[in-house]
Amino acid sequence: MQNGYSIEVAQVSKSFGATHAVVDISFEVMRGEIFAMLGHNGAGKTTTIRMILDILKPDTGSIKVLGSKINEATKDRIGYLPEERGLYRNVKVVECLSYLGELKGMGASDARARAMALLERVELADVAEKKVSELSRGMQQKAQFAATVIHNPELIIIDEPFSGLDPVNTLLIKDLLYEMRDQGSTIVMSTHQMHQIEEMADRLLMMHFGKRVLYGKVDEVRKRFAINAVEVEGTGDWAALPGVINVERAENGREYHLMLDEGVTPDDVIRAIADSPDHHVRRFEEAILPQRNLHPCRARARRRHR
Repeated sequence: MQNGYSIEVAQVSKSFGATHAVVDISFEVMRGEIFAMLGHNGAGKTTTIRMILDILKPDTGSIKVLGSKINEATKDRIGYLPEERGLYRNVKVVECLSYLGELKGMGASDARARAMALLERVELADVAEKKVSELSRGMQQKAQFAATVIHNPELIIIDEPFSGLDPVNTLLIKDLLYEMRDQGSTIVMSTHQMHQIEEMADRLLMMHFGKRVLYGKVDEVRKRFAINAVEVEGTGDWAALPGVINVERAENGREYHLMLDEGVTPDDVIRAIADSPDHHVRRFEEAILPQRNLHPCRARARRRHR
């Protein structure tokens, strides 16, 4: 890859009947970086990933992966963790991983040795001889991750990588991703969690209704497009909090975007929540939303309070 790109997407669109899932998307993923695709459910992230992997064909545009149009040889250099997890449930964990390694071109002994080494790293060595169906959801998630990277892929694409993991196991997987990045792998991470992107990613692409709305280095995007808003997940009447001028429920139905009045900081909001017995928070973070794409009610709320 002389140009230093692992992925090149140029003016790609994809529709399903009257639904425009992806609209004229262009972006590049640089070799050896952690690249984040951000957006809520229905934004077009998974459709874009499936086109990159040649699972779906684009209606228009072109895609290059690892320097050329994707082919069977290219696919053996990619590790993909889909959002819809799935391992062979009635097979022993180590045998399942070994088999998947062999499908990627590894020899049988090398695949088994690598499987055991990965199971040790993700703290599953003691269940290597158990069937996948006997594992908890979190254990299956870690086993699926091990299956994704068993062949030391050059390009790793992971969809919601930390779903179902507790904080300890989330940190474990993050450390493995950093390690593989440092060894030269490129990592594409699809998520709707901004705090994960800020912590891990070098650059990001934000999608909204199939379109590219933000693209660039994470720190530069935050400086250019941060607005006075927070995202919360929990329970309570968010509009009743002092300083909150508008509340909008996210498309996934779990989170809320709270627009704040001028002079009100996220610290002010978290203190108000802490003082309120009627509010309970599972997640709280600053929001990055492209100002030119604000929902009309947000724009009206901001003008009304100036």
